[in-house]
Amino acid sequence: MSLMKSPKPARSSVTSLRLQNFRSYIDASFEFDGRVNIIVGPNASGKTNLLEAILVAARGGSYRARDVELIRFEAPWARLDTNISSGNVRSVKLTREPVPSKSYELDGKTYQRLSVNNTLPVVLFEPNHLLLLAGGPEQRRGYLDDLLEQTRPGYGSVRRQYRRTLAQRNALLKHASGELTTQLFPWNVRLSELAGQVVRARTELVADIQAVLPGLYRDLSHAGTTVGIAYKAQSPVDSYESVLVKKLEESVDLDRLRGFTAYGPHREDMAVSFDGHPAPETASRGEIRTAILALKIAELQLLEGARESTPLLLLDDVFSELDGKRRHALTDHLSKYQTFITTTDADLVLQHFTTAASITPLDLDKP
Repeated sequence: MSLMKSPKPARSSVTSLRLQNFRSYIDASFEFDGRVNIIVGPNASGKTNLLEAILVAARGGSYRARDVELIRFEAPWARLDTNISSGNVRSVKLTREPVPSKSYELDGKTYQRLSVNNTLPVVLFEPNHLLLLAGGPEQRRGYLDDLLEQTRPGYGSVRRQYRRTLAQRNALLKHASGELTTQLFPWNVRLSELAGQVVRARTELVADIQAVLPGLYRDLSHAGTTVGIAYKAQSPVDSYESVLVKKLEESVDLDRLRGFTAYGPHREDMAVSFDGHPAPETASRGEIRTAILALKIAELQLLEGARESTPLLLLDDVFSELDGKRRHALTDHLSKYQTFITTTDADLVLQHFTTAASITPLDLDKP
């Protein structure tokens, strides 16, 4: 089933944010414009920490750290309080002691975990994403799974269950005594059931991206190159569970020697091609960056269609990594999104916007 839907999306924006004991911030408050917000300051002034706080307030978790690492050094707790244009109030509380914990408060109601419907849709573009196609497959798997968690209710639970089941099987491979095949059987079955759900979700998502990616790339590059994306499953998707169970049973001895499970979606990949050839082998640096921009714009569109709500867009220091043509191409697609851009040079960003942008200056001496 496609993630694209037709109803007009609702539009919510972050109007203010207070950070207490979050990363480098002791107690700081910010107000934001509903369109473009440029967060400017020198290196180590807290730009990325502020962007991360917006992400945590919207989605409930960070993209680069465990919850306890978000709490300011030696502080017992951290808190984020956010006002939304729709009138909603959102808070996130992180505690270090007596045991690490996290809770959310939405319009006066407390939650221990956020469902997809209680999050705000967000698209993040940060420098490491420029390595998405050239880096290892774990980064591409994470890209798909993170997007699925935002667009497919229940996928986050399936993802966590798969990881736990895989960890249990790997632990048995390393430490079990006696008849290993018998001990592994229930874990093989459960892992295969969850794997089938993961692979089908990823395959459907990649098909949705493929539906829009070639056109976006042509619009951005003005070139005739055809860009494609495909999911590389180890087994036929329609019979994934039964085939995987058989592979797991047949590979017990080898898996035991390796100390890990060699088959399953945790070992698979997605591939981007240029005119049918693998991107890392044939594409130039500029072509790869254009393809990643197209992927990010596709992500915006797919997320907006699935959630029927306009996503927030967070751009962490990527303008300096793009040339003028690609900066213009990116800003042409930003007009309807609330956007947060971090930079050390506000002028570099401002020259690419025809509408007014709000500047949030950060000072090293005022955390």
